[in-house]
This record gives sequence, structure tokens and C-alpha cells, in this order.
Amino acid sequence: MTAADRFRAAVDRRDLAALDDLFTEDIRFYSPVKFTPFEGKSMVLGLFGVLLRTFEDFRYIGHHTGTAQTGTDGTSAASAVLLFRARVGGKELHGIDLLHFDDEGRIKEFTVMVRPQSAVHALGEAVLAGLVADGLVPAPSGQ
Repeated sequence: MTAADRFRAAVDRRDLAALDDLFTEDIRFYSPVKFTPFEGKSMVLGLFGVLLRTFEDFRYIGHHTGTAQTGTDGTSAASAVLLFRARVGGKELHGIDLLHFDDEGRIKEFTVMVRPQSAVHALGEAVLAGLVADGLVPAPSGQ
């Protein structure tokens, strides 16, 4: 079973402990709703806890594997693209997870791309609320 297969199975089971084993300590997570990446295993695991609660009817619908340049240092790394569908706040969305692996097969970079824009907006609001509720980020000023 490949690292991408193990990741997909962990997400299907909503198994944060299995995800913990798959992430490097310095993982970077590039979100469609935040300009700078989420960094570090504890933050990314917290984010996944929120995501697993936020997505409705989440399912992977395909995958591609190969190599791609990382965003961190531009080196070529083993990678996988997992295509998914889900709902957030009643909005249907379609997206991809781009995973970059280190030499041991752990995920060192994770990029999510989602469409359409209305779903990205709904996702951003739901994830921010979850991050604030879990104490992972401060509430925006004015709230």
C-alpha cells in the first residue's frame, strides 16, 4: 500500500492517529482559503480535525501519481493528486489534494485546491469557525 493509499484510508476512517504517522514534523499545508501555509504537525493535525468535521459526504473519486516540484525548496519529490467531492454548508465542491512525500514516504507538503468560488468561501468560513472553536487560532477582531 502506497503512502497516498494509507492517507486516503486514514481520511476515509477519519483516523487522526493514522494521519499523525503519515505527516513529517515540519509538514506545510497550503490551503485555498489562507495565503500562508499552516506549518508543523500539531497545527496540521488540528486542522484535519476541523476538516473531518466540516466536510459532508467527502469522498475521493480518483488519483494520479508521479513527481512534482515542492513549494518549499523547488526540489522534485514523489507526489500524488487525489481528486475529491464533498459538501460544505450545503455547497457542492470539487477539489484536489496534492501530496508531496519525503524519502521515507511521509507527507511533507500538502496543497488543497477547491472550486467553485462559492464553495471556497463557505469552506473558509466553516474552517475558521472550527479553528477558533478548537483554540488553534484567535477569533478575528470584532467578534
